[in-house]
Amino acid sequence: MTGIDAVGVVVPARDEEDRIAACLRSVRAALPPGVATAVAVVLDRCTDRTAERVPSGVDVLTNAHPSSVGELRDRGVRHLLGRLAAHRPERTWLLSTDADTVVGPDWVAAHLRHAAAGAHAVAGLADLDVPVGGAYARIVHSGIRADGHTHVYGANLGVRADAYLATGGFPAAVHGEDHALVGRLRAGGFRVVTALDGRVRTSGRTVGRAPGGLADLLAGLV
Repeated sequence: MTGIDAVGVVVPARDEEDRIAACLRSVRAALPPGVATAVAVVLDRCTDRTAERVPSGVDVLTNAHPSSVGELRDRGVRHLLGRLAAHRPERTWLLSTDADTVVGPDWVAAHLRHAAAGAHAVAGLADLDVPVGGAYARIVHSGIRADGHTHVYGANLGVRADAYLATGGFPAAVHGEDHALVGRLRAGGFRVVTALDGRVRTSGRTVGRAPGGLADLLAGLV
């Protein structure tokens, strides 16, 4: 396993003026020294001041047409691959999170530790920023194992660029694009680690942006 020397992070966002700045601060704080880095925000038909809250040094892609979250994530990833094209795909780590999410300072480092141990992809956990209701807590707990878990969150997903390209990347799915990518990777024989470290904290809101996403699940449990 070769080491990772380039890291890219994609963040899709739609009308997230109240959350995007905190998200991007946490992402940039988690980027490790000694590697090339790039962060891309994909603005999806925003009608608020999300664009104004994106700091300099972060790439901004604007989407003006109805698109699935899978398409948005993939567009951001393809942009990052171009930005990091000087680095070999097998040495490039691509991360996905969400605009309503704050990552921990060890987020990227945790992913890279698993990459160094041979992972082609890492599916991490996402804690809610509000008290967890009993029904959701049971869902999460039922998927926790001693050596990992069964959950997949687009807010905490990483993949080596060569594996991403080999499997076609995020599909153009309205929801479940994260699960679909992990399924593609496993079907392709790539090693997916379900990590208990490198967690993120995401919004516990029940009205979200992507249909069929976490917010809809939480709303259905109320």
